[in-house]
Amino acid sequence: MYDTDRFRAHATNGRSGHQMHLTGTSYTRIAPLVAVTATTEIVSDRPRVRLNEAYTNAIAAAGLIPVILPPISNPDFLLPVLDTVGGLVLTGGEDLDPATFGQSAHPATGAPHAARDSCELALAREAHARKVPTLAICRGAQVMNVALGGTLVQDIPSQQPSSVNHAQSPRRTERVHCADVVLDSLLGRTLGESRISINSSHHQSVDRVADGLRVVARAEDGIIEGLEPIDTDWWMLAVQWHPEELTRTSEDWDRTLFAAFARTVIHRYQSR
Repeated sequence: MYDTDRFRAHATNGRSGHQMHLTGTSYTRIAPLVAVTATTEIVSDRPRVRLNEAYTNAIAAAGLIPVILPPISNPDFLLPVLDTVGGLVLTGGEDLDPATFGQSAHPATGAPHAARDSCELALAREAHARKVPTLAICRGAQVMNVALGGTLVQDIPSQQPSSVNHAQSPRRTERVHCADVVLDSLLGRTLGESRISINSSHHQSVDRVADGLRVVARAEDGIIEGLEPIDTDWWMLAVQWHPEELTRTSEDWDRTLFAAFARTVIHRYQSR
């Protein structure tokens, strides 16, 4: 456990004045741990566990300590970590194996990462069973939907073509299209807006929504941008965009999202 003031100062980019604050929340200076999923990649001819720094910076800036979970072959080894942490962040990355939702691969679907798929699907189901506060981002939103029984659109351009370009990874720190948010929802109350602008870095999306989840945000073309549980006892927000890349913009939406997650995690930690 750590001094959150020191950690938040370390996570804040000196070139930006933006920093997340847990306004209106009384909490100790002891920061809870949060499990954060990661991928693997060959770097300098060696396989390495990899996670974009934007995730850890956004989490630490919200007053939480990120604990990186590698994708290992036996997910049962990872599940006990949920006994220790206060929350879970399911991060973005590769396409899910379509076999996990009962489909064969579309020609545009990327090669799966089997170990990551099995680990994250198991973590998502366990978080659901235990009601662990969870923030699911991009691929993570898709993982949560599939883990609970939903399916995915494997390739938006060929299966649900529209005028909205959802695959704009080079512009991931920019707000490139709008999303309409249900105000009477956890996401709506968190953001305080019925329409926001977001970044977009995906070619897949949620298709059939899992039982127990509901749609709370859509892009202009109808693509699902946000999910949350029908059961209000579980704090879980699944967003298709990348809020971790937008916490230094002038708009507060994404900082507010991480701050709301942090408040819930801290409350859970203090209630133990």
